[in-house]
Amino acid sequence: MSDPSFFDQPILNSPYAAPAYHWELDPEGQPTNRIIPVRRSARFITPVPKPQRRRAATAPVQKALLLDEGQGLSSADQQYDPTSIINAIRERVDLWRRIPDPSRWQVTPETTRLLQHWRSYPFQSIRPFFCQLEAIETLIWLTEVAPLSARHRDILDHLDRANAQANPGLYRLASKLATGAGKTAVMAMIIAWQTVNAVRSPQRKRFTRGFLVVT
Repeated sequence: MSDPSFFDQPILNSPYAAPAYHWELDPEGQPTNRIIPVRRSARFITPVPKPQRRRAATAPVQKALLLDEGQGLSSADQQYDPTSIINAIRERVDLWRRIPDPSRWQVTPETTRLLQHWRSYPFQSIRPFFCQLEAIETLIWLTEVAPLSARHRDILDHLDRANAQANPGLYRLASKLATGAGKTAVMAMIIAWQTVNAVRSPQRKRFTRGFLVVT
């Protein structure tokens, strides 16, 4: 039997587990039919067909779309590339997720119980996708775990600088998920995590019971 091709089997991973494989893409963003046994690193890939020919030798070259990912307005001179920080956060959250002993998670008892429920409860029907768990785990890690260690100061400083430029005086974090990934469930998980902690320990200023939902 021949090896599978990208177009025959584009999906390699279960939605309920961390990605363990990905299809390699060439510099043009096209599949090479080679499977790489690791998770794909975060990159912005926009496959655009090459023009067959120019209409005229003097035709202007279309400029690339400038992406603004939270560092203020982009310009033609300097574009903000967040992929390195995304991959750094993913790696550290992954190491933290692999810690088997809950007493070493460095989160509140309430957060511990929520994580154990989301990760291990034997759901009969719908259960959280890995991307949903990773979204809430990342917010928990940034809020409860990273501030406890100077080793993660580079991540927090990066977010502080990005917020200072884009939202002076209003610190914000956002989870970005693909269409159909279940963002509504992630919103519910965030509200549950924040509310339970805020009610159990009102003195903790990093948790809130107030929410604004815009749909």
